Amino acid sequence: MRLLALMPSLYDTSPGQRYRLEQWEPHLRERGVEITYSPFECPRLHDIVYEPGQLAKKLTLVSQALGRRAALLRKIKNYDVIYLYREAALLGPAIYERLIHRSGVPYVFDFDDAIYLTYKSPSNGYLSYLKFAGKTRTNCRLAAHVMVGNPYLAEYARQVNKNVSVIPTTIDTDKYEPVDIKESAGPVVIGWTGSHSTLQHLDTLRGALAKLAQRESIRLRVIGTPHYQIEGVEFETIMWRSETEVEDLRAVDIGIMPLPDDNWTKGKCGAKALQFMAMGIPTVCSPVGVNTDIIQDNENGLIANSEDEWVEKLSLLIRSSALRSRLGKAGRRTIEEKFSAAVQAPRVYDVLESVVRKSPVAVDSVLQSVI
Repeated sequence: MRLLALMPSLYDTSPGQRYRLEQWEPHLRERGVEITYSPFECPRLHDIVYEPGQLAKKLTLVSQALGRRAALLRKIKNYDVIYLYREAALLGPAIYERLIHRSGVPYVFDFDDAIYLTYKSPSNGYLSYLKFAGKTRTNCRLAAHVMVGNPYLAEYARQVNKNVSVIPTTIDTDKYEPVDIKESAGPVVIGWTGSHSTLQHLDTLRGALAKLAQRESIRLRVIGTPHYQIEGVEFETIMWRSETEVEDLRAVDIGIMPLPDDNWTKGKCGAKALQFMAMGIPTVCSPVGVNTDIIQDNENGLIANSEDEWVEKLSLLIRSSALRSRLGKAGRRTIEEKFSAAVQAPRVYDVLESVVRKSPVAVDSVLQSVI
């Protein structure tokens, strides 16, 4: 099976890509899937796309990327199936997706955020108006099959396409090995991982963490942004890097994933919680979206809603290494059983294989290879 993967970002630079197709890739290749990656961005665009300013340069590089996408359309009949993650182009309506559909080559559309909602980027305010969030509905309708990261997104996709599968965000359990939970000699390290665009989620815990620091010995480890501070809280900030990601998480005693409750966060797929749980780190989450599907309170993690609940639940974990160990081990089992790449990749293959089997274009290519 020859698969062309249309991705927004360069390989191994985007969390969404890394926890979906890039992670399933080894398992798919074992089943005979030949994957060709085609990112929309180039290295120069990648370096500045989420930085403020440089609008003219961004527009120039985006225009060049649009040209590369157009040229690629002439080659898509060399493939049996197209895998489309989020969108074919960073800006504009669903032009490329419509052209792919007309070519007869089926495409599988995969998304793991509520990208159908209008969102104004803090670093690309003007360009945000060219995002055309409404094209997600078109992409769902034209796709041979839609894969989504959680049931909330599936409800949206099923409005226009009956062929929808929920494939959760997954973790490579060989890479994310569990840590040893033991009594902490110094401050208990509470960890959060994200980016500049999701710092607002951590901000919802400013009050709770400040209160907690008055009664417990804690240190906040923020991974993914160089500048963050809460008055009265000991903290450390670390820039996210692919090559040190797992090692940076190993120093965390308790993982947190706070979320405000809105339509955008309901589309989140729990990647931060899954990372901590895969490493056997006890995790506390807000009861928003897929979080309550992943975590059962006091069984494989903890759920906290109000500020007082966050202080209470974190205090329980800080004071009891036995509780941290029990919940951490249960969280790891949850990942191994339901959210590992090894478990979910065969389901992805089944989707791809079913699409290719039904496609006249794919059947023709198989016949030609036999002849």
